[in-house]
Amino acid sequence: MTTRPPKPIEQDSRGILDPWLLQQRIRLTRYSVGPDLAGLVDRFWAVRWDLPAATVHRQQVLTHPGANLSVGNAAIGGTETAPGPVEARLNGVAGTLATRFLGGRGWTVAAMTTPGGLGAFVTEPARYNDRVVPLGEALGVDESMLVERVNAAPDEASRVGVLAEVLENLIASADPNRVRRAREVAKVASLAESDRSVRRLSDLCGKAGMGSRSLQRMFMRYAGVSPTWVLRRYRLLDAAEEVRSGQRMSWAKVAAELGYADQAHLIRDFRSMVGQTPAAYAVAQSRSGPQFGTR
Repeated sequence: MTTRPPKPIEQDSRGILDPWLLQQRIRLTRYSVGPDLAGLVDRFWAVRWDLPAATVHRQQVLTHPGANLSVGNAAIGGTETAPGPVEARLNGVAGTLATRFLGGRGWTVAAMTTPGGLGAFVTEPARYNDRVVPLGEALGVDESMLVERVNAAPDEASRVGVLAEVLENLIASADPNRVRRAREVAKVASLAESDRSVRRLSDLCGKAGMGSRSLQRMFMRYAGVSPTWVLRRYRLLDAAEEVRSGQRMSWAKVAAELGYADQAHLIRDFRSMVGQTPAAYAVAQSRSGPQFGTR
């Protein structure tokens, strides 16, 4: 699988609720992936923030169907305004809207895995859905050494480089068959993301040349979620982005294309993941600030 540089937020803000506000307060940079991690890591990303005293930024994200392997300041909670200590964490696939509170001055670097990519790094089934666990526990790495090395790096790009090196070493010593199968799942998932003619599981099976049971088993083992869930998450990410950019949507048509029983079921899913109905989300986004360009 070939890699391409990840698009800047102005061209692809899928999943980021209120990206305009984020850009006013947080610096988000995306980094490309080298050949050793191609097909396993979708992108590296990094955030830095330096907020005024007593200011807390509330960031909501409807995540892509992959995991995030991160090193950086822990999110704050309660009445705190200073960032937490530097930690290494695995954030599994989030089924619902993820919310993080940022305060003070801090940073995080992370690798966002492809759907299926996580399965190359862990020996057990990649079922970390809606969980946050220490990275050392999940990947079997020396977590304290990783945190020390990343924290000591002189700049953001170097921090990303340290994380990439650790992940590359893990893949170099991993079971080649496990890595190969993880890439196969990721390749099928990329069809779900990019090919709009793929609307149902049967379409995906046809493109992949696999039966539904085999595909289900592979996705659950390496991605932690079903292929249908991945397909619907990508389409809902696209739909939310189109709503945010001001485009009018035929939700009945979208529901039919995704195999929902009716429009009400789709709207229920949208509300459960975004926290608002499509109509309410469109109104909120129209008031949030300047609109970004579409992809």
